[in-house]
Amino acid sequence: MITSRQHPLIKQLIKLEESAHYRKKTQLTILDGLHLIQAYHATKGLPEHLIVSASYHERSDPPKNWHTLFGETLPTMTVVSDSLMRAVSPVKTPTGILALIVNPVAEKNRDRGSEHHIVLLEAIQDPGNLGSILRSAAAANVDSVYLSQDCCDAWSPKTLRAGMGAHFSLDIFENSDLIEVSEHFPGKVIATALHATENLFEISLHGPTAWVFGNEGNGLSLEILQQSDSIIKIPMPGETESLNVAACAAICLFEKVRQNYPAQTDKIGTKP
Repeated sequence: MITSRQHPLIKQLIKLEESAHYRKKTQLTILDGLHLIQAYHATKGLPEHLIVSASYHERSDPPKNWHTLFGETLPTMTVVSDSLMRAVSPVKTPTGILALIVNPVAEKNRDRGSEHHIVLLEAIQDPGNLGSILRSAAAANVDSVYLSQDCCDAWSPKTLRAGMGAHFSLDIFENSDLIEVSEHFPGKVIATALHATENLFEISLHGPTAWVFGNEGNGLSLEILQQSDSIIKIPMPGETESLNVAACAAICLFEKVRQNYPAQTDKIGTKP
């Protein structure tokens, strides 16, 4: 059991939790909690390292549970004191289990002609918003998500927690040139803006669609708006001035789901 903050593994975990630069340099990040670890294992394989608190290890019946989770081959596992787990965990109330993983790499040279539903994000700053958008994108069967250079870190522990495992079913491209991506996209590029005159619920979303969502405070740049085929708004009969960007994204993505998969959406709210 590790009990010292001076242990190299503990120093590494603290640095990964605190520093986006270090995460990008090492291409490593931290997953907090069993749900995220299971989601990673189901799609990407074994994590690099498993870190569990002493109390979690004592109550988890390791000989049975670890093999149930991971099969015959287990990841390297280290037990740390409960006080150290509180020091390295990215949450105030630690779950007791962390995983160190290599950031999945998207296909940089993928054939964009094969993409039918993508999301472009410009200057999204809040990790919670970014994670929520990724979660909605995965649920709406989006192929890829492209992030501009000034977006927050897609692989920060906060973004990963908000994404709830969505990261591992999407191709996520950071530091993307959104203009270049939109120019090569084979379908319609749709941007959202408060000043738009087109109504989301009155346009056809059949065929390949690229959505463009912008910064929480400033919206989209003029350059990306000019590159878009349509600029739409979500009608708001209430007195609220605008929607949170993650809520806006979810509404847009699932309007496309409604139009493209009517047999599935007709069943919403009905008993099996």
